[in-house]
Amino acid sequence: MIKSSKPTTRISALAAAICLANVAHSAVLEEVLVTAQKREQSLQEVPVAVTAISGEALQESVIKDVFDLQTNVPGLIAGINQTANTANFSIRGVGTSSQNYGLESSVGLYVDGVYRARQSSMINEMVDLEAVEVLKGPQGTLFGKNTPSGAILFRSAKPTHDGDGYINVNVGNYGLTNVQLAKSISAIDDELAFRITGFSSERDGFGEIVNLDQDINNRNRWGLRFQALWEPSDELSVRFIADHAELNEICCVAPTKLNSFYTTANGAPEFGTDALFQSLGGTVLNDDDYYNRQMSSNIVPTSTVVDSGYSLEVNYDLNDSLTLTSVTALRSFDSGDEIDSDFSDVRIITTINDAESDSFSQELRLTFQGDNLTAVGGLYYYQQEVDLHYELNGYDQLEPYAVTALGLDAFIGGIDTIAAQLAGTPFAPLFPGAAKPFFDEYSAQHDAMQDQNSYAVFGQMDYSFTDSLILTAGVRFTSEEKDLNTKYYELDGGQEVTWGPATSLAQIGAAGADLPALGYALATGDTATALQLMPQYQPYFSQGWANYALAVLAPRPDITANLSDEQITGSVKLAFLPDDNTLMYASVGTGYKSGGTNTDRIDAAFDPVFDAETSITYELGFKRDFDSIGMRVNAALFASTVDDFQANAFTGTGFNLQNAGQLETSGGELEVLWAVTDLLTANLGYAYTDASFKDFKQGNCWVATPWQTGMADPGDSGQGFCDRSGDRLSNVPEHDAVFGLNQGFNLSSGVEGFVQAEYVYRSDTMTDGNNDPLKAQDAYSSINARAGISFIDADVDVIFWGRNITDEEFHATVFDVPLQDGKLKAYPGEPATFGVSIQKNF
Repeated sequence: MIKSSKPTTRISALAAAICLANVAHSAVLEEVLVTAQKREQSLQEVPVAVTAISGEALQESVIKDVFDLQTNVPGLIAGINQTANTANFSIRGVGTSSQNYGLESSVGLYVDGVYRARQSSMINEMVDLEAVEVLKGPQGTLFGKNTPSGAILFRSAKPTHDGDGYINVNVGNYGLTNVQLAKSISAIDDELAFRITGFSSERDGFGEIVNLDQDINNRNRWGLRFQALWEPSDELSVRFIADHAELNEICCVAPTKLNSFYTTANGAPEFGTDALFQSLGGTVLNDDDYYNRQMSSNIVPTSTVVDSGYSLEVNYDLNDSLTLTSVTALRSFDSGDEIDSDFSDVRIITTINDAESDSFSQELRLTFQGDNLTAVGGLYYYQQEVDLHYELNGYDQLEPYAVTALGLDAFIGGIDTIAAQLAGTPFAPLFPGAAKPFFDEYSAQHDAMQDQNSYAVFGQMDYSFTDSLILTAGVRFTSEEKDLNTKYYELDGGQEVTWGPATSLAQIGAAGADLPALGYALATGDTATALQLMPQYQPYFSQGWANYALAVLAPRPDITANLSDEQITGSVKLAFLPDDNTLMYASVGTGYKSGGTNTDRIDAAFDPVFDAETSITYELGFKRDFDSIGMRVNAALFASTVDDFQANAFTGTGFNLQNAGQLETSGGELEVLWAVTDLLTANLGYAYTDASFKDFKQGNCWVATPWQTGMADPGDSGQGFCDRSGDRLSNVPEHDAVFGLNQGFNLSSGVEGFVQAEYVYRSDTMTDGNNDPLKAQDAYSSINARAGISFIDADVDVIFWGRNITDEEFHATVFDVPLQDGKLKAYPGEPATFGVSIQKNF
């Protein structure tokens, strides 16, 4: 409920969810409680950089998901590309991209204490939450693996005995209709209560597939959550949660950022693949169509998710000092994607990626609370099984397109000319002419099965030397094992392919260069030379020989791989509290992200097994409440080094994954809340991040810039990969800031209101890991605004809202289009959206 005269209920996300309260008409700062150390503590007493946002602030700021949340939490980056299932999150510059089931997140995601392994399980609506906490820096001691850059904690609103709840209807442009409902029910007074939560969200797409007259980037998702809270005594609490959510959407629009009709990089104009597409009847869109969000496709790309689970949390106070906690969870996450991987309406290739994931986790934790010592220790077990099916399907225009794009026409013509020359001679059976370069109905498929088991033991203690000096130290030992079995198979018309001898583009080039010599030898009767040259042409007499020339279409050997790993992570923090309003701390912490096995159809040159990613972070922090002026200032400086960073390169049909050596990231964060008056608050959030590769010798090379301009990649090794050492990490702005104002009004008796605005700024970024200059995103800013009115007696809130109200144009990932050198496509950010949210509380 909006209560501008009591800013406790107006917690701006920009202000790190700092509460305010009116006391004797003087704005003072109120305590904010967080669970960043797996126990309830004051935000200002925790030696961790934390941004906490209350559930009420999420509702009143109309923050529907993590992608909205990021604009209000500087340093948190959330993106999406290719499909609705390829969400990626990063904190302080380090994150994970792709839906590769063998790859885990650098940012740990936890809902009510339960780990969520898949990032895309957290793209749904944030509904009926008590709070969200964004923890920055390694959290490996208490939260375990896959938290080297931080963690995000989502806490659902618990059942209560007062029957509270709400219904919220949110409508907006693009046909947005979002309905949320939550209700608590008391079954046994002060002992057993239930809470039911549900949502449904639908919206038309803001992009268009022009040749199919189909909108894209729509929204179609729903979910339910049931909770039971049993508290038979003051010592025992049992909480059961069951949840289910589904998503079925058309995603994601990838308009042309830079076309490839022709280039003059080598002097004379040379036609590119867009000209070839046009000759095959394809719809070719120009660069100026980009922010019209238009694209072409020969299918409707779809993404589906079914996410469900159960958890049981038991807390039992053994005595006044000891509490035993058990958190048990079962989860299932199924996803499916169908993608036009040539990103056009020419019928070349599509991909299908379906996966099923089932997991079980168990944590046992013992917490001790003494006079000078607080400690928590425990055991953790996690088990997951993944079954994945992948298809890359070729169509009737694959051959005419690829033959021309790869420059094979002359080679095929040369072979056929010599075959005709030999017709009727004894050599004819040895040189029958070129077979069809590609299979007619080709489908490259694989089934991957991955099992993992992870065990951990951990402990952390806070020891107070004095009331002002506290030492925090913790350690965690983790042992895990992963097994991958992948069966690759290639079909033509549903039947297993019979492969001829292997070849490559280099071999094709060499054979093409020898064709004149072979023709001359045959014409002059030089049989010895002819017989010496002929054997190299044997691969081209078997259908499908050109599949070898395209890595993504080439056959693969089956994979059986195993990864066993043991890691020790920990942290040490020293906190100094000179007075009741100030905290200063210094910390050092280590973290790690699991190694794994690549489940994509990777380039055969890449090892399917990749090592764990490890990190060490140094941090200095300062937190202070200036009560006399109603201001709160929280700040942190950090420096991190990540070894064996898991670099993930998008190829259009999948992700090539490898350990990239070392990267470094450093910077600072500042969060300020100022209660200027009882009804006016100002908020500032700022993050500075300098993140770059220190050592990455085998990165991806530029493609677009050399083709478009002739400028060579300075890191080119001449061996098919490039040195990216010193390059920036992708999608990490140096400066990420937000500034907000909130003005409340007492309109009349029982009627209150507010207006709020946020200015969001992000400096320029490189949107792809190869740092191609043509993929840069310039600095941009956007504005979000809201105006609300609250009818106190009716318990009804009405909020008019707008996001990116100036319709700022920006994009996320820019990528080289598969099989189309020089062409760039990108995923644009959301356009301006507007709407009204009406909530009835009860």
